[in-house]
Amino acid sequence: MNYTILEFACIGIDTDGKFPLENTGRGQDISPEFLIKNLSPEAKTLAITLEDLSHPIKEFTHWLIWNIPAADQVKSGISAGSYVPELDGACQGIGYGFHRYAGPKPPKGKTHTYRFTVYALDCEIQLSVHSTKRAFLKKAEGHTLQKGSMTAKFE
Repeated sequence: MNYTILEFACIGIDTDGKFPLENTGRGQDISPEFLIKNLSPEAKTLAITLEDLSHPIKEFTHWLIWNIPAADQVKSGISAGSYVPELDGACQGIGYGFHRYAGPKPPKGKTHTYRFTVYALDCEIQLSVHSTKRAFLKKAEGHTLQKGSMTAKFE
């Protein structure tokens, strides 16, 4: 499916592309705020993934959340749990072994590169909350209207 690029900013990640401590496993492990630009009016929901591109397991998933109501902003500090009441029941799948945001925490002295990807979808995705990123991506095929990614580093 052809989709257009979704532009977004991840608040707190500086111009050098580094994570602020509060959004990492060495800080408060708080999910960052996202500001979405040029969101398609056909978008019904958003999904966000966070992957560690430097991990020995290829594209290791730190966070997977879907069925966020489509909006120009996703606030920071999303609570842990399979279902997220403050986001009208958005679902968090398995990332880093948890149903929550798990920020960067590479081995001491190592710098890892991480990638956030935001998806704008034309529907709600019906999936078990025990699903992985692979299952989400398969289910989202044909429903992705827009997609955008950005990378950042943390040591």
